[in-house]
Amino acid sequence: MKMKKTLSLLLASALSLSLLAGCGGAPQTPPAQSNPPANSGSQGNTSTPETPKGPIKVAALASAYEDAYPGMWKEIGEAFTAETGIEVEVIVDKNLEDVIGPAMQGGDCPDVIHLATGRDKKLTEQFIKDKNIADITDVLSMTVPGESAKVSDKIVGGFTDTSVTNPYGDGKTYLAPMFYGPCGLFYNAGLFEEKGWEVPKTWDEMWELGDKAKAEDIYLFTYPTTGYFDAFFYALMYSVGGADFYNKALVYEEGIWDTPEAQACFDIVAKLASYTNPVTPAQANDQDFAQNQQLILDNKALFCPNGTWLPNEMKDALRADNFKWGMTALPAAKAGGNGASYCWLEQAWIPAQAANIDAAKQFIAFLYSDTACAIFAKGGAVQPVPGITDNFEGDNKMFYSIYDNGADAAMGNFAAYEAVPGLGSVREVFFDPVNSLVNGSMTRDQWVDGIKAGSDQMRAHLVTE
Repeated sequence: MKMKKTLSLLLASALSLSLLAGCGGAPQTPPAQSNPPANSGSQGNTSTPETPKGPIKVAALASAYEDAYPGMWKEIGEAFTAETGIEVEVIVDKNLEDVIGPAMQGGDCPDVIHLATGRDKKLTEQFIKDKNIADITDVLSMTVPGESAKVSDKIVGGFTDTSVTNPYGDGKTYLAPMFYGPCGLFYNAGLFEEKGWEVPKTWDEMWELGDKAKAEDIYLFTYPTTGYFDAFFYALMYSVGGADFYNKALVYEEGIWDTPEAQACFDIVAKLASYTNPVTPAQANDQDFAQNQQLILDNKALFCPNGTWLPNEMKDALRADNFKWGMTALPAAKAGGNGASYCWLEQAWIPAQAANIDAAKQFIAFLYSDTACAIFAKGGAVQPVPGITDNFEGDNKMFYSIYDNGADAAMGNFAAYEAVPGLGSVREVFFDPVNSLVNGSMTRDQWVDGIKAGSDQMRAHLVTE
């Protein structure tokens, strides 16, 4: 897979997502200043601390990977203890924010948290916004526990240079890049074979297919929740406008939403809303999202934006005869152009108020070890480690080869901004209104007006160092 070459083309200057309070709720100074670890070392220090403190508490989201291999994180903790002697208490839950949130409000933070941005409760965004995440730049220079390689040697180039991992644009890494996977449009390849339909390469072809499907009582599109429109919209912006437009949009550059590229993106989303299964908005929440995913398996919708975890997530669901997973990048804006796929990247991080930062950094370093990668692979979770996809087969080979088949990769998030009274999150401003576009309670122009107004405030309150 040509990930390293592709990802090197991506801009890393955008900041990150946004929102509210940290461990104690009050704004903090940057963690590098407010809570320096005793043995953090310099970026040139390749050794690990000699006497890190423990035990440590690790909190991880119980995602589809944990479902596929129950006990995955527990085994990671045991392997780390066996290698380092540092005891680990592991907390794993599907509703992780509800489990750890109350104690964190009182200042009792886990030492390591595996929880990505983009979730409804925005806990990670809260810590980013308040600069309550520890600087882990020095981890890149540490030696992986049990190995001779440095952490930086075990991470594919480009993954620590994105706005997802470096949210403040200060050249420092705060969030460790974890499980990654290309996002795209999932569909029933068996149905396409049965009908003799071609996967659309352009949006014009997409609309033509939508009309064909509608004649057979099949909708063109659905989505799990509006949160999945972040990956969709990022890929759309990249395919329509390329890197220059994409990176200007991520920092809300003045006038960017009046450009022809932006208008084309808005037009596509608005038109797609008219081709979306109308039951989607009512089910687009954290409790019922799987029912929207089920629409693909039942041939009630053709395409659904998602990530490589979807097949595992739906592995026990009923499905139509001859169902077979397919995945494609978003179509090109015009014939001869490239489609695009957003590279979803989960994150692990250390709260600035964690009690055992040195030991926590050791744990982060261990996550890139061959031992940890092998354990994660049992659940289908893929670390951004060179060569890890070389021997993939079946669905995973298809998913991770998406960038080898002509699709551009998009990474990074909208820039973080300070809390502003009355201004919602990026998701609330940009993506949640899609539900209203689908059910007809909001027009395309009303949606765009909200984005322009929100972007003006976001740009005026960008989080800087």
